[in-house]
Amino acid sequence: MGPTMLDDEFNRQRAKILRELAEQADPFIKKRLLNLVQRYEPRRQPTPVDERFATRGDNVDR
Repeated sequence: MGPTMLDDEFNRQRAKILRELAEQADPFIKKRLLNLVQRYEPRRQPTPVDERFATRGDNVDR
């Protein structure tokens, strides 16, 4: 196992622990813990669908 794999495993475990803590926390702390989880989750590569929607902008005709 290389250093990257160890870092990935650490990040997964830390995110899991933070999610478990968030389940038991009050709403304010829960929000902060879930925001912190995002730092530990692996960044995924954008898919073609993500890129297509990213170029559409926020203005949606209704």
